[in-house]
Amino acid sequence: MRMRPTLSWTPADDLPPGTTDLAPVADVLDAGGVLVLSGAGISTESGIPDYRGEGGSLSRHTPMTYQDFTGSSQARRRYWARSHLGWRTFGRARPNAGHRAVAAFGRHGLLRGVITQNVDGLHRAAGSEGVVELHGGLDRVVCLSCGAFSPRAALAARLEEANPGFAPTAAGINPDGDADLTDEQVGDFRVVPCTACGGVLKPDVVFFGENVPPQRVEQCRALVREASSLLVLGSSLTVMSGLRFVRQAAEAGKPVLIVNRDPTRGDRHARTRIALPLGAALTAVADRLDVPVEEGTAA
Repeated sequence: MRMRPTLSWTPADDLPPGTTDLAPVADVLDAGGVLVLSGAGISTESGIPDYRGEGGSLSRHTPMTYQDFTGSSQARRRYWARSHLGWRTFGRARPNAGHRAVAAFGRHGLLRGVITQNVDGLHRAAGSEGVVELHGGLDRVVCLSCGAFSPRAALAARLEEANPGFAPTAAGINPDGDADLTDEQVGDFRVVPCTACGGVLKPDVVFFGENVPPQRVEQCRALVREASSLLVLGSSLTVMSGLRFVRQAAEAGKPVLIVNRDPTRGDRHARTRIALPLGAALTAVADRLDVPVEEGTAA
């Protein structure tokens, strides 16, 4: 499956309006077998902005494409400079109430699984097990030549050593961990190669224009087939890689529920869209179901 670089979507006038009634979400969770599909909106309360909501990063930032990254050493220098700076903040983010509620639902046997479009690792950090990271994770690095994987923390240490004193002030941090820097701020930032073969290193994430691994797509399709319902949390569903699972569930007659403050590309396939902040909404649902949610602090 190729991630199309669809950066915007205009809601149709005939989309059903959002509500504030959480009863349908509580009902499907109480019945069990729920598959969660999460997007950038679930991580905003952890200090990571989304792409398309109010103040979303696409208003000032175009994500790196696979073609640009692989085709230009200057693009790679720009990406790694921005990503390295962004990692200093991004890597310190902590799960928020929404992530912790999802983990609590899983511990209580209410979920069939969790698919996330996010690359921040916060579902795993909150304690959710078996999370399918559709677009990969920023905490891992892969070599495009030999295929070796390594921890992002190790690369961060190497980049710090290769670029002493690199500390520009970024205009903002984006959902992909990329900081907003000018070319002047990037300067002559040094990119380091793979320690095993000297090849080009890339974060283990799916860039726009890149293929999502087919086996991962099939794993997600299987989860949709096995689930009783699909609960979408904080995704505009603009990118087809997530929307297709909503369509699959709807075509199979499975209830689709969306919790997202703004209209989404999947609203016409959904039983309802709840237009509430995710942390408060999911915590309220957990309270209704007597599911305790662990305390925590988002960085």
